[in-house]
Amino acid sequence: MATKTVAEIDVKGKRVLVRVDFNVPIADGKVTDDIRIVEALPTIRKVIGGGGRAILMSHCGRPKGKGFEPEFSLAPAAGRLSKLLGKQVKLGPPEVVGPKAEALVAAMADGDVVLLENLRFHPGETMPDQAKKNPDGKLSEQQQSVLADFVAAVASLGEVYVNDAFGTCHRKHASMYGVAQAIQAEGGPAVAGFLVEKEIRYLHEAVDSPAMPFVAILGGAKVSDKIKLISTLLEKVDRILIGGAMAYTLLKAQGVKVGRSLVEADQVEPMKKLLGRAGGKILLPCDHLATDDFASGAPVPVDEVNIPDDLMGMDIGPRTVTAFGRVVAGAKTIVWNGPMGVFEKAAYAAGTRAMAEAVAGATDHGAVSVIGGGDSAAAVAQMGLADRMTHVSTGGGASLTYLEGKAMPAIDVLDRQ
Repeated sequence: MATKTVAEIDVKGKRVLVRVDFNVPIADGKVTDDIRIVEALPTIRKVIGGGGRAILMSHCGRPKGKGFEPEFSLAPAAGRLSKLLGKQVKLGPPEVVGPKAEALVAAMADGDVVLLENLRFHPGETMPDQAKKNPDGKLSEQQQSVLADFVAAVASLGEVYVNDAFGTCHRKHASMYGVAQAIQAEGGPAVAGFLVEKEIRYLHEAVDSPAMPFVAILGGAKVSDKIKLISTLLEKVDRILIGGAMAYTLLKAQGVKVGRSLVEADQVEPMKKLLGRAGGKILLPCDHLATDDFASGAPVPVDEVNIPDDLMGMDIGPRTVTAFGRVVAGAKTIVWNGPMGVFEKAAYAAGTRAMAEAVAGATDHGAVSVIGGGDSAAAVAQMGLADRMTHVSTGGGASLTYLEGKAMPAIDVLDRQ
């Protein structure tokens, strides 16, 4: 059964708690990148356009749950949202919940918008994470009480719950899970916003019912972070193209010399087994762009698969770009998670740019391309190619979790059609 969405419920005259992801970069009191706020607009406009009272809630940064910290305030986000909506968005009190927040919500009229202060100012928001730190893996009675009180306080502000924060859907935080349950317990709906609905649709279709050939492009620093994803995709894809630092561990597992490149020594043996059962589906770099010093060394082309002992790989080389590009050009479905090199440095961004252009070109010719958030999303945005992709995920860790087939509690808890 499909997840129920905000489009299917009546919000007129109701207080609607909308979990958004306004974890945006802020400098000098201003939002420097508002894409996450812009992505939330369709859901917010649906609520207020339908006569609902939108009570938005989000986290921003990593405050420690010990009260208000000015540098993590959502005041700049409220200001930016006010301009985007063309109407005032009132900001909740520093303590997040309590009498002042209740009074602010009680004074709302239909069509009004309130943004609660940073949820992580309160220890209850991330309390579910604390269980992992306890010897028995469970919350203490006191921690359970803090969590329960916070969930109840937030839930009391609304009658309807909408989750539009995909980037946090892999976490069981209070506002993502407990509040949804509390609203449901009172007979109210708990549904997905338009952004979450779109993320689920594209990620689900890409993995469960892809048009073939299906090609995955994986990169990033650690292969240990992607083992589950590789294993899951091997059963579904035609090819997996692997670049980034994680490729050096796999190359070493093949007996290739990788010089001083980043290698996870404890993953070499597991990668030998993985490659053994991959049946030739995994394609690795055949040349590289390397350096003798990460901080100040000049780029050194390595026109073969083996990297000299005094060098470290930093990006895929031109022959690899050609080989990877040929595979991408023939794909009908493409999932990309992780850059091909240290793209943050211009000298080592060519491989990632070339792959982004190849994916965009394939998309132009009818392929479905899903960019799995995080660095991949940042790369295509930085290179001005995001608009040529079918879907660019807003959730790095969340999209990875979804693609791996792991449980997504914050989505699973929502109502079904």
